[in-house]
Amino acid sequence: MIHYDDHALQLIESEIRSTYNTDADYPQSELLLDIRRRLLNNQALMRKNQEELLPYIIAFNDALRDALKHMYDRAHGLYHQMSAIQPDIELIAKCYLANNYPLLHPYQEEDRQDLWDALCDSGWNQLYDDGVSFPLVLPRDIKQSFDALIGMDCPPPNWNEGLDRELTKDCHLIQQFHHLFEHTKFAITDFIFCRDFVFEYSIITEEKTTNKEQ
Repeated sequence: MIHYDDHALQLIESEIRSTYNTDADYPQSELLLDIRRRLLNNQALMRKNQEELLPYIIAFNDALRDALKHMYDRAHGLYHQMSAIQPDIELIAKCYLANNYPLLHPYQEEDRQDLWDALCDSGWNQLYDDGVSFPLVLPRDIKQSFDALIGMDCPPPNWNEGLDRELTKDCHLIQQFHHLFEHTKFAITDFIFCRDFVFEYSIITEEKTTNKEQ
């Protein structure tokens, strides 16, 4: 069980919300998010808690894979349509967690959206700037298979570093799960309850255009 009422956690989250909602730059923003991440992950990664969270880890990984397949197919379709008209374009596709605080999250309080806004802000969470991982760039990545995009083309096909290896040995966690867990400032209990995603498609020509969809 994750203790969201932990006093140290509540203090750091209060500091994150109050500083994020000011206009001033806050140079220690990533440090605040990192402290919070460590506090939550220290609880979540205990064996008994990982067992409890495992169904959510698997369900999120499946939902993320489906979202990335949608992005992959959509990006290729858009590129083929537009490059037939203007051959020298470049298309950049990115996938982000939805902007709204996850409705499935077991801890629901009025201030959680403010905290989620800070977590999703790439000024605070810098390695989230391109979303759940590296963007898909066409035509540069035109020959990249979907399995290669999600890191399933190399043995073993399971990006479970940092988790209980025995417990997660059959989960087939994708590279983007690993990126969110190991490299961004999200705690694992932030993102595993997400089921909705936002996609960004940018067409690079002489005039850049961007389209976002959910």
